[in-house]
Amino acid sequence: MQELLSPKQMAAADRLAIESGVNSLSLMENAGQAVAYEVSQRFSLQPVLVLCGPGNNGGDGFVVARLLSERGWPVRVGLTCSKSDLDGDAAIMARMWGGALETAVPAMCSDFGVIIDALLGAGLSRDVEGEIADLVTAINDSDAHIVSIDMPSGVDGATGTVCGVAVKANLTVTFFRHKPGHLLFPGAGLCGEVLLADIGIPDAVLSELDVDLYENDPKLWTLPQRSDVGHKFDAGHCVVVSGDELYTGAARLSAFGAARSGAGLVTITGNRDALIVHAAHVTAIMLAEISSASGLAALLDDERKKALVIGPGAGIGEETREKVLVALESSARLVLDADVITSFAHQPDVLFASIGKREAASVVLTPHAGEFNRMFGDIEGVKTERARAAAVRSGAIVLLKGSDTVIAHPSGRAVINRTGTARLATAGSGDVLAGVIGGLMAQGMGAFEASCAGAYIHGRAGVAFGKPGMLADDLPRQIPSVLADLAMDRL
Repeated sequence: MQELLSPKQMAAADRLAIESGVNSLSLMENAGQAVAYEVSQRFSLQPVLVLCGPGNNGGDGFVVARLLSERGWPVRVGLTCSKSDLDGDAAIMARMWGGALETAVPAMCSDFGVIIDALLGAGLSRDVEGEIADLVTAINDSDAHIVSIDMPSGVDGATGTVCGVAVKANLTVTFFRHKPGHLLFPGAGLCGEVLLADIGIPDAVLSELDVDLYENDPKLWTLPQRSDVGHKFDAGHCVVVSGDELYTGAARLSAFGAARSGAGLVTITGNRDALIVHAAHVTAIMLAEISSASGLAALLDDERKKALVIGPGAGIGEETREKVLVALESSARLVLDADVITSFAHQPDVLFASIGKREAASVVLTPHAGEFNRMFGDIEGVKTERARAAAVRSGAIVLLKGSDTVIAHPSGRAVINRTGTARLATAGSGDVLAGVIGGLMAQGMGAFEASCAGAYIHGRAGVAFGKPGMLADDLPRQIPSVLADLAMDRL
């Protein structure tokens, strides 16, 4: 269930299901039943307010109200329109409710233990304003547990954008597949726990929906497996380019990330003074003295060096640009991060032209938001579309970092990663991520798959640390346990 469906695609899925013989009222009944079940399982019996809008989201709310009332819950229903304005399945479910319908007003949001938000759903077309905005504010100001149906009202299910004002839910119950808005911020931060319920839409409809956006999941990629009779070069050799002696830490973090992700060999390159510093901190990581772009080119002539990471602590300027351009002429797959992105910020087309001469999608760019704006400042729109446009423009896999990291392929395919924790927002965390991706590519993973897997593993490593005070240095030590868990999950 990794596919992410926009509200328009979800509406098409509903339509295709109905055309295949699924009763539309059954879909609505099943949706309401899923919500009512979760409410009755999670909370003790207490007064419930169900707030219904005029559309199918409101229809789901009427089902919830009826089912909870049948189970003995005290239920009050507020409607944002006249009952005569309801049509279709929502009107039928309103009649089946049979109880009182009141005009939904902010004052009614007090003195309830649970509020069911069935106001607007996922497919917003305009900002929430006026009386509905006041109602949303009253919901948020209440002391109730808030359960949203499909999407917190006010959040655009396609983009995660808050349309004026939005409900802040404790639990969101959605159906068939997640929407992008469940994963993209700021909307993702308003959903609370997100539960996906099966309401009877057949998976076969997906083949007709042209899905190109996915939630990151191990089912989308396969991690490298070591042969029982293999040797270290079979597990790949990853090279990490260091900056000068004052900025060596970032390169080491990348090197440790590459090694812990399973690369058979990892080498840090740099000038002699930098290597003296590195030598005081590493043992299993090898060192190679290289002080120029031509030296790096000679090193990469050895095609056993399958991947190269450059950017973390590399330094900003002409020397870094020259090293990148010679590396792009090699057969190694590349991760370009941090200082590389800033070094090419004023001449990105030079970089993109060199990437375009290589094997398709064999380079990964890993900008955070600021670096992205420096290199792709003229791209606007929601995060997924910005990352996709950048991938098309650059010819590279673009991993746009953040709490809702997006990985985009030049073909248009994109993945949203939601593993991780706010504790990953610490200096050096991205350097480790670059190394993990490089280590996976050294072992033979394609650039897109390695980027997806790297983001997932990196996030899980942050969670595995499990306490405050995490440093980027702590992340590589968590990776073996994450990999072991992933291996067990596949058994």
